Amino acid sequence: MENEKVKYLVDMINDMDLTNKLRLAICMSDSSYTDLKYDKPEMYAKFDNMLKEIDEEYRTTLINFAKYHLIMFAMAKIMEMTKEEQNQVALYLFNNL
Repeated sequence: MENEKVKYLVDMINDMDLTNKLRLAICMSDSSYTDLKYDKPEMYAKFDNMLKEIDEEYRTTLINFAKYHLIMFAMAKIMEMTKEEQNQVALYLFNNL
């Protein structure tokens, strides 16, 4: 049953476009509720730069991620997970980008 949570999120990530994947990666890297083994500030900077290159709205305005319901739903699911499950999802997402 535990792997079903990870599989569900991996399927959700597969259905996202590149900008939403980057937004989710930024939220995961910026959140104090995720317990990732990765260097969160370094990953945040990397994904922030990638999103600035492809999304003019992100580059020019202050973005409220709450308006992206899919991203907030995915983050809620991630916060319910154990540390190991969060890292599995992060590893998949970060390698997918």
